[in-house]
Amino acid sequence: MASSHARLLTRALAVLALAAGAAHAQITLNSPAWNELSERDRQVLAPLASDWNRLDAQRKQKWLGLAKRYPTLRADQQQRIQTQMREWSQLTPDQRNAARERYKSLKSLPPDKKNEMRQRWQEYQNLSPEQRRELATRPPPSRPGGPRPSPASRQPATPPPSPPPPAPTGQ
Repeated sequence: MASSHARLLTRALAVLALAAGAAHAQITLNSPAWNELSERDRQVLAPLASDWNRLDAQRKQKWLGLAKRYPTLRADQQQRIQTQMREWSQLTPDQRNAARERYKSLKSLPPDKKNEMRQRWQEYQNLSPEQRRELATRPPPSRPGGPRPSPASRQPATPPPSPPPPAPTGQ
């Protein structure tokens, strides 16, 4: 009886070893090292070169998908992606995790809130560099459920327009 348990255990371990080997092979196949990428993919993904071999298979596949679509994008889209990859590569791991969490929370917003966020982002994009710098120096707004600043202490992101001059009175 003991020998049959030993044989079952041996078979189970063999199956697990084969499964682990297959999983490792699959990860290796789906997770190419930087030097295994095509020249074109390395060119597109160049800002990520220093981090590439530390990325997990899923992230590599996402970036490779982008690299495959890259030639079909307009020049302005390609430029934007290159800029974003350079900025991403300069973030610390904590900053990257925070960005991922913000993305997940924005993605889970209801449609009306998403539209509001898009509108607010567009308004931000339309600000001058000076207005953006000024806005960056302000403390962040309070989170929902937290204390809110009083209306008197809130300041608009851009100054309100000046009132029109008074009309001549005819005197």
